[in-house]
Amino acid sequence: MKAALALLALYVGTFFVVIGFASQNPQSPGQDGTSATAQRTAIDPAKEADIRSLMELMGAKDTIEEVTNAAAEQYRERLLATMPNNDRAEAFVNAFVDKFKARYNASELSDKIVAAYDKHFTADEVKGLLQFYGSPLGQKTASETPRVTREVQAESRELSARVAKEVLAEMKAQNPDVGQSARLGPGGRRWQQRQQQQQQAVRQQPPSQPQP
Repeated sequence: MKAALALLALYVGTFFVVIGFASQNPQSPGQDGTSATAQRTAIDPAKEADIRSLMELMGAKDTIEEVTNAAAEQYRERLLATMPNNDRAEAFVNAFVDKFKARYNASELSDKIVAAYDKHFTADEVKGLLQFYGSPLGQKTASETPRVTREVQAESRELSARVAKEVLAEMKAQNPDVGQSARLGPGGRRWQQRQQQQQQAVRQQPPSQPQP
């Protein structure tokens, strides 16, 4: 059971690693000042081989591809929410997503997962996980965990959306003079466009003539 929870944590954690990965320096130094590359070279080769075998049993390659696509869609939604609603903007976002997927280095994330397992599990524990995931129950756990994770994520998004809608409605009722324009959906984009148009109109106004 403990091993199954560890795998679930891997899938959920990997998703959030990918989401925040683009804003991080891939060669950022660790707490001791060493780079991620230098830290990877310190892993015992035999233990690293076991960890990579464990990742293969758990289907980590497919999972990394899945969460990379999920990250790309998250970035798509974020960009679309800040851009005009027209074909040129949509083409721009589509091009960004394509380049993001093409440039994303999945092997680097694999190395980071290896380093994380090396940090949190001993060599004997990794061998124990290999035995578990090599068993029929372990293989079922590996195949079903992504489905469980997707269901949990869907339920989490639904719960978050419902709670946010309820809280916003309560806040707008309590603050009718402030919050009536607040929106959780794409209304924010229209507000930004309106603000930009107003600012542009102000800049285009001729300067006022001084009074004689």
